[in-house]
Amino acid sequence: MPRKASLILSIGVMLMSAYGVYAATAWPWKAALFPLAIGIPLFCLAAVEALWAFFGGEPAARGAELEIAPPGRSTWIALAWMLGFFAAIVLIGFPLAVPLFVLLYLKLQGGEGWTLSIITTVTVAAVFYGLFDAMLHLPFPPGLLLSWLGLA
Repeated sequence: MPRKASLILSIGVMLMSAYGVYAATAWPWKAALFPLAIGIPLFCLAAVEALWAFFGGEPAARGAELEIAPPGRSTWIALAWMLGFFAAIVLIGFPLAVPLFVLLYLKLQGGEGWTLSIITTVTVAAVFYGLFDAMLHLPFPPGLLLSWLGLA
């Protein structure tokens, strides 16, 4: 049964991503870039999953009941990081929230050193700025906190 469900889901994802790519081809380049950049890899990954589900071997625990454990500590930590990232986006906006999140996550959750954390954060900030601001000219709304303080 898990293989059948995986096959059905992957075919559904393939159909949706194929439609998204097809629809985006009629749009101007800047508008189509994001759906194409997401839709094409998504279609390929879903196709691999469909092939794996269709031609793959039998599941290891055939006939065994799937036990679903209650959420553990790591699940709650991941949820807290996601909610924190969402709150940062709302309060200070995307351009500041993305590098701040990367830095804090690498230092606090990943336990990385300052050198790697700062180099990665600067790289992510540069790519984010270069792609979304300099190249695509996407305006991001300022965060609520920055708007309230009159800084945006």
